[in-house]
Amino acid sequence: MRLAILGASGHGKVVADAAEHAGWQSVVFFDDAWPGLQVNGPWAVEGSTEALIGRLTDFDGVVVAIGNNRIRSVKQAELVAAGGKMATIVHPSATVSVHAFIDEGSLVFAHAVVNACATVGAGVIINTGAVVEHDCAVGNFAHISPNAVLAGGVTLGPLAWVGSCASVRQLIAVGEASVVGMGAVVTRDVISGVTVVGNPAKVKVVEPRNQDTHSI
Repeated sequence: MRLAILGASGHGKVVADAAEHAGWQSVVFFDDAWPGLQVNGPWAVEGSTEALIGRLTDFDGVVVAIGNNRIRSVKQAELVAAGGKMATIVHPSATVSVHAFIDEGSLVFAHAVVNACATVGAGVIINTGAVVEHDCAVGNFAHISPNAVLAGGVTLGPLAWVGSCASVRQLIAVGEASVVGMGAVVTRDVISGVTVVGNPAKVKVVEPRNQDTHSI
């Protein structure tokens, strides 16, 4: 069982470690920083995205270990179009209901929980100790950070990101590409494309920078 991982970062190390615990016997990294980057901890980095595409038949599975949701979605689409077989990595210490569904290319890290009738899209990251409760629907390429909690029936849109130790109340919807800040408590629906912070969580307003009207 040989696994190729695209993305040789610290996040990639956690993916590789989870994969080895899950029974993958050989892990090889690829990263577009190659050849400047040739080692990622104990694992070798053997080429760029282009090199991986040329070697897809050498591997039993491939996974994208890039934290940025949009970039991860682009890279996974590129690999799928080239015929890559996307792996789904579940750390053996995670608890995943037999009645839950997890799509291809997703990652479930140590001590995470995915409960009954939850659905998890493609390319999702469910990080260390995160909880996805019953009947949740997690969209493609979302990221649930360490120790974050989605209560029952939460809908998390594609490309959304829930920060570490944040919690989302039951039956709440978080829109596409929205960000829930670290430690936030979400008690109302969140529209698409915004960042919410605090307890209770509110939309973070970014004040425009002062414009310098002087010519250079």
